[in-house]
Amino acid sequence: MNPVRGILLMVLAVALFSVMAAFIKATAGHVPTGQAVFFRSALALPVILIWLWRRGDLSTGLKVKSPIGHFWRGLIGTTAMGLGFASLGYLPLPEVTAIGFTAPLLTVVFAAMFLGESVRAFRLTAVFIGLLGVMIVLWPRLTIVGGAPDDAAMLGILLVLGSAVFRALAQIHIRKLVQSEETSAIVFYFSITATGLALLTLPFGWVIPTGRELWLLVGAGLLGGVAQILLTSSYRFAPASVVAPFDYAAMLFAIVIGYVWFDEVPTGMMLAGSSVIILAGVLIIWRERQLGLKRNARKTMTPQG
Repeated sequence: MNPVRGILLMVLAVALFSVMAAFIKATAGHVPTGQAVFFRSALALPVILIWLWRRGDLSTGLKVKSPIGHFWRGLIGTTAMGLGFASLGYLPLPEVTAIGFTAPLLTVVFAAMFLGESVRAFRLTAVFIGLLGVMIVLWPRLTIVGGAPDDAAMLGILLVLGSAVFRALAQIHIRKLVQSEETSAIVFYFSITATGLALLTLPFGWVIPTGRELWLLVGAGLLGGVAQILLTSSYRFAPASVVAPFDYAAMLFAIVIGYVWFDEVPTGMMLAGSSVIILAGVLIIWRERQLGLKRNARKTMTPQG
């Protein structure tokens, strides 16, 4: 274990994912979402294959025991990606990032619903606090003070919330899939499935990107592949409870990128709401760590206690 290295890898992964989202946002006005998903997924494949080859996992990493399980994971994950990419065309990057933090909260709820996990008062309270934070972020969009709500912004909200729901469902599916499948196989076949599903949107109006848009799309795919590898690798050097909170550094990167690149200035309500959401997420991670320590203690306990 090397916690410092794990944390650095996580922060770097989050930074690259944030830049990737900015690249997609910069093309959203012209390039259809399905086409953006294709570039993000297809260009990540060679990066992932090189990573597997360097690790010596190319043969084992491509083997599967549950092809249908990988398909469903790919379908759910691709839907989440597509909805998230689409939302970038309607909302500021920091707002999409903040609302997207709903996904870990929903994962707790879905784990209780679909996996039968015991979710007690502490984590339910944290989920409630997080959803309250989401309402704080959304409140300026939902109120009709000074005019009617912005229809485009409302659509963006629905898209990013839908993305959060499907991201949470994807996490639930991955929890089941890792019981029989290698992590490397899950990463690889998700990119394969997402690429194939994105191609199905070709008849619905793909465009010829400009030179700048092409470089941005290629960059998004390569950065996404590298970021996925860094994210996966971070968990090899430190426990999830150590590195997971640094996922929330995405908010800082989104604020900086949004301001510098897109002239997006975060509002006080957005900052307050995102702080509440992050607090709730950290509380859930902390509680998961405490429960993990208790489980490990029980496993190693002697007959004398």
